[in-house]
Amino acid sequence: SRNFYYITMLRDPVSRYLSEWKHVQRGATWKTSLHMCDGRSPTPDELPTCYPGDDWSGVSLREFMDCSYNLANNRQVRMLADLSLVGCYNLTFMNESERNTILLQSAKNNLKNMAFFGLTEFQRKTQFLFERTFNLKFISPFTQFNITRASNVEINEGARQRIEELNFLDMQLYDYAKDLFQQRYHHTKQLEHQRDRQKRREERRLQREHRTHRWPKEDGASEGTVTEDYNSQVVRW
Repeated sequence: SRNFYYITMLRDPVSRYLSEWKHVQRGATWKTSLHMCDGRSPTPDELPTCYPGDDWSGVSLREFMDCSYNLANNRQVRMLADLSLVGCYNLTFMNESERNTILLQSAKNNLKNMAFFGLTEFQRKTQFLFERTFNLKFISPFTQFNITRASNVEINEGARQRIEELNFLDMQLYDYAKDLFQQRYHHTKQLEHQRDRQKRREERRLQREHRTHRWPKEDGASEGTVTEDYNSQVVRW
């Protein structure tokens, strides 16, 4: 009887890719990940590793980019898409162009159907949407950290273009996500403003009714006559 909501956070693809590279460079691996799809894990031929040893410690950015089956490439699309539609990790199931088209569209559809998603680069707006979506309030505001390990990496324009090429699906997904995110944000803001205006109108109406009941017109008073009691309250109001 419980309601479950899928949510996610997306990040600028270049920054995310550089962050994963630095993470792997320090010795991180995903060896324990099963990569389950359609009830099974991929075979070694379907998902070979990029390094021969226990980890990929010390890998250079060039080496990281040169591994054609590096799961860092287009990770956000792959994590959000329904891999069953393309035969999971079996790259011979269909041609690459068709596979990419289906993966990207699936990722977009799943993102659109989520009750909430946020963007790392827009922390305050992400907090606003989360609180309004789930009627919850965080005890402190989100902090926008612009200095990260990825931001401290200096790369030339050629390397940046190469990363964008390797993550071309993620780049398209992120553009879509930013547009959808801004639409949701502005729509929620508009609804909140409308509710605030309605609340103020209701408060003014109640105040007028309260004044009318508090100072009824005296018997015998002519129409439109302002009583002394009313005048004595004007300054206080």
